[in-house]
Amino acid sequence: MIRKTLLIVCFVSLAFTTIGSPARADEPTKPLRAGIIGLDAHALPWTKIINDPKATGELAEMTVVVGYPGGSPDIPQSMKILNRNVELIRNLGVEIVDSIDELLKKCDVVLLLSIDGRPHLEQAKPVLAAGKPVFIDKPIAGSLADAIEIFRLAKKHNVPCFSSSSLRFAARTIGIRNDPDLGEVRGCNQYAPCPLEPHHPDLFWYGIHGVEQLFTIMGTGCKSVSRVYTEGTDLVVGIWKDGRVGTFRGIRDGRRGSGSTVFGSKGIVPSGGSTRYEPLIVEIIKFFKTGKPPVTPEETLEIFAFMEATDESKRQGGASVTLESVMEKARRANTVRK
Repeated sequence: MIRKTLLIVCFVSLAFTTIGSPARADEPTKPLRAGIIGLDAHALPWTKIINDPKATGELAEMTVVVGYPGGSPDIPQSMKILNRNVELIRNLGVEIVDSIDELLKKCDVVLLLSIDGRPHLEQAKPVLAAGKPVFIDKPIAGSLADAIEIFRLAKKHNVPCFSSSSLRFAARTIGIRNDPDLGEVRGCNQYAPCPLEPHHPDLFWYGIHGVEQLFTIMGTGCKSVSRVYTEGTDLVVGIWKDGRVGTFRGIRDGRRGSGSTVFGSKGIVPSGGSTRYEPLIVEIIKFFKTGKPPVTPEETLEIFAFMEATDESKRQGGASVTLESVMEKARRANTVRK
C-alpha cells in the first residue's frame, strides 16, 4: 500500500512539473500580433515589410494580423490611399474589421497609422484604456493640446506609447553626435520638404520629418522660435537654452530634399538624409518587447511645441515666441476641455 501511494505521489508530482515548466530557451516564441488603425498611409508598405516570410531579426518577431481602415473624407489623399490599400492589405493575410474595439480583441500591440493627426486622440483612447502598447505615427496629434492629452492618458493607464518620423533613424542623423570630426554640436541648419495641409498646423503635416531630424541632432532645450514665411519657403530659427541656434528650412518651391549642416566644436559636417522604413519598424518592435520608447514623451512634446510656436510666430508677423507660452496655452485648453 505504501509503495502504491509513493508511485501515485511521484506521478502527480511529475505531471505538475511538466505542465508548469516554462518553455525551453530553444523553443520558438510566437510573433507579436499587431493591429493597424488607419490604412490610409504607411499601412501597406509596413505590412509588406513586417509580414514578409523572409523577414529576419526583430522584423520576424511581429506579424500584422488585423486592420481597421479609418480614413478622413475631408482629406483627398487619405481617401485615395485608403481605397487602394484595403484589399491589398487584406491579400497580405490581414483581417479587416469594422471597429477599433473589434481590432483590440485580436491583437497584442497597436500601430496607429492614420495619416490625419486630428482623430489620433479619439483613436488612441480605447487602445490605452485596453492596456495595449501603441506606436502613433507622425503627427501624433492634430494639435499640441491633443498630444499632451495622449501622453497624459498613456501615463494614467501605464501604457507604453511613442511617436516618431522614420527620418529620425537615418544612419547619418542618429550617429552624427559620435562623428569625431564634429566634436560637440554647436548648431544645425536642417532642410526638408514642407508641403502644407489646411487641417493641420503648418509643420505638422510634412515638415515634422525635418524638425525631428533637427531635434535628433540638437537635442532638447529649445526655448523660443521665430519664423519667416513665404509661399515657397519657411525658415524657422530656434534658440536653445544654452545659446545654440538650430534652424529649419521648409521647402515647397524648387528642388526638394532632406539634409543638414551641423556645426561642431571641431568641424562642420553634413548630416541628415533619407532612410528606409525598416530602421523605425525595428525600433518599434524593440519598444513593444521592452516597453521602453526610443523617443521620450518630453522630447516629442517639445517638438510639437516648436512647431506650434512657429504658427504663432507667423500670426505675429515673425515675432519670437517661447515654447513655454504655447505649452501653457495648450494646458489651459485641456483644462477647459475636461
